[in-house]
This record gives sequence, structure tokens and C-alpha cells, in this order.
Amino acid sequence: MGPVLDASDLGRSVLEAILKLNPGAQVSDRGAYRRVQAPGSCVLTSLAVEEITGHSFQLPGDLEHVMPAFQGFLTLSAGRVEWRSERR
Repeated sequence: MGPVLDASDLGRSVLEAILKLNPGAQVSDRGAYRRVQAPGSCVLTSLAVEEITGHSFQLPGDLEHVMPAFQGFLTLSAGRVEWRSERR
């Protein structure tokens, strides 16, 4: 489960944050985009991206700009996104 992220600077920062938060995640580099696959679930927090970029990162708006697609069920809460293989 996880997002497809474009290859922009912000997309790469989001990818870096995801890899820090989800050690088992795998990335397929497709040139213009990266597909993230994490077993079971994949988590992203605003704080993790902000620590990398040094700038504010608002969910879901800023994520929508760099995520053209995703796999799984998406759950949004304050400052946190989770992609899961099953609906809660």
C-alpha cells in the first residue's frame, strides 16, 4: 500500500519522510514518478515532511500536488495520512 509520488523536489522530500517512517517500504523508480509499496500500511505525517523541507506541509492539500495516484484505502487525520490494504 502507498502513494505514487512525482519526481519533483517536494515529491522527493515526501518520499524521504515516508521511508523514515516506514522502514519496510520499497520504492519503484519510474523516472517521472516513484511508486511506494509498504506491507500492510504506509504512514506519512506533516511533521516528518516539515523536518526535511524546513517548510510547512499541510495535509491533504500539499500532498495532493505531488501524489497523482495511490494504492489502498486512504485515511486522513490531523497531520497524518495512512494507506492501508483493508478498509477500517
